[in-house]
Amino acid sequence: MIRKLTEKDHELIWSFLSNESSMNLFILGDIEAFGYDKDFQELWGEFDELNQLKAVLLRFHQSWIPYANGVFDVDGFISIIKEHTGDDQIMLSGKEEIVRALEERNVLNLGRKQVTYFAECKTTENLSSYDDKKLVKKATIEDVDRIIDIRSSIAEFNLLPSAREILIQSMKSNVGRTYYTEDNSIITASASTTAEYSKAAMIVGVCTRKEYRRRGLASNVMEVLFREVLDEGKTLCLFYDNPEAGSIYKRLGFVDIGKWIMYR
Repeated sequence: MIRKLTEKDHELIWSFLSNESSMNLFILGDIEAFGYDKDFQELWGEFDELNQLKAVLLRFHQSWIPYANGVFDVDGFISIIKEHTGDDQIMLSGKEEIVRALEERNVLNLGRKQVTYFAECKTTENLSSYDDKKLVKKATIEDVDRIIDIRSSIAEFNLLPSAREILIQSMKSNVGRTYYTEDNSIITASASTTAEYSKAAMIVGVCTRKEYRRRGLASNVMEVLFREVLDEGKTLCLFYDNPEAGSIYKRLGFVDIGKWIMYR
């Protein structure tokens, strides 16, 4: 049976998703930040014959994230997604094996596919000491347009039309923070968190403007950001698909815990 989830289900949902808390960072973070009664966020759960939760589906704006700890009602989840999106192209992401179960039905209008490694870090042991912290600044709402500008300059980034709105919402609701370096008011490197909640944070948007690369700027930004988040007792999570980037993250203490598929 699949039904809509509400605040009354909170303890059951939290316990279920916390079995893989890093993999479920987006769902857990959105629940902690926005609850169950926002028009841009909905959750559904599949229950077994003993009324035990076995799968969860999240809609956050136009994005969908499914999660299950075993076999789940793939067609039931697809029906919910199609009911809300029709034949429109959808944004779908999640743990590799769960997303593959949905995509194999070949009935959802999916966009560009990206398969990445999912890594986590729980310790500052591998971080070096970056002392000149005054050169790394924490962004405010006033810096949003400059952050979007540097991200737009990165060929590998595929910014959504709603990127600015999402960044502002992230800052206002304290589910994300951004640090950066600058030169003559131009942001030269930056890194952000998103989907932050009490236990974890996702690292996103690590970038350096092309003409400022190979100066260690992004490393300095990450050093300050990573240490701040880890010192708060949170686990750091990130995606990567570039082996060179992966080797850098592993030197900083990240460990692969699985793969993540994103359709955009």
